[in-house]
Amino acid sequence: MKRISVIGSGTMGNGIAHTFAQFGYQVNLIDINNEALERAINTIEKNLGRQVSKGTITETQKTDTLKNITVFTDMQSGVANAELVVEAATENLDLKLKIFRDLDSFANPEAILASNTSSISITKIASVTNRGDKVIGMHFMNPVPVMKLVEVIRGYATSDETTTTVMELSKKLEKAPVEVNDYPGFVANRILMPMINEAIYTLYEHVAGVEEIDTVMKLGMAHPMGPLQLADFIGLDVCLAILRVLHDGFGNPKYAPCPLLVNMVAAGNKGIKSGEGFYNYAGGVKEAKVAAKFSI
Repeated sequence: MKRISVIGSGTMGNGIAHTFAQFGYQVNLIDINNEALERAINTIEKNLGRQVSKGTITETQKTDTLKNITVFTDMQSGVANAELVVEAATENLDLKLKIFRDLDSFANPEAILASNTSSISITKIASVTNRGDKVIGMHFMNPVPVMKLVEVIRGYATSDETTTTVMELSKKLEKAPVEVNDYPGFVANRILMPMINEAIYTLYEHVAGVEEIDTVMKLGMAHPMGPLQLADFIGLDVCLAILRVLHDGFGNPKYAPCPLLVNMVAAGNKGIKSGEGFYNYAGGVKEAKVAAKFSI
């Protein structure tokens, strides 16, 4: 397997393309507009430059990696010869279902179709294709070139052959794949998102401030990043979407998103991507923000 297509050129998509290309795979990076693709290539080049400066790769490897990536705005052309397609579009069920319907028509019948979804059912995604045995989850962690974990999610119809292929492929990327079954949130977000939600409730109920909550978790629990800062890094809109998938999927009120999170997303405060979340990021400086007007 040498030909990989990646759908979506955002943070996760360009990271996935970067990683495959760095390990010698021919990557077609696909998005709906050229501006997004230009930003993605610039980001990949910048991140490769950082690797060169740290001595983890050479300048020649950087050049070769960039040569391995071709950009497309037309999905049909971009996936025509792919042996594996990795979808990394926005965490939206309707969008993902449309993409997989199209992929089932456009991609080689033998191609594996993978989703980087962080919470949406692989079984549901596979149901709109005629190749349920070849549909699987490949949940990479951000930043993809650095983080070792890949959650490999088996849908109800995913075959042993597809699972083995994806597990072995992940190892060739020097990742640590972990096989999990298809239930809301899988493993990573089923555990992580309730913790983040509880941290938001702790702020909402005035138990402690933003920095105090994050400091307790960093120093007391040895977390490299506090849960509120991590939520900003992930994107508060993404956290909200995942919590809603958990809440809908299990029907358990313990997964209900905190009203503070709902209000912050409604107000457009989505974390680093919007410049403001639980922290302000104006001028690249992170400062704690007290979200008092949304608290009880």
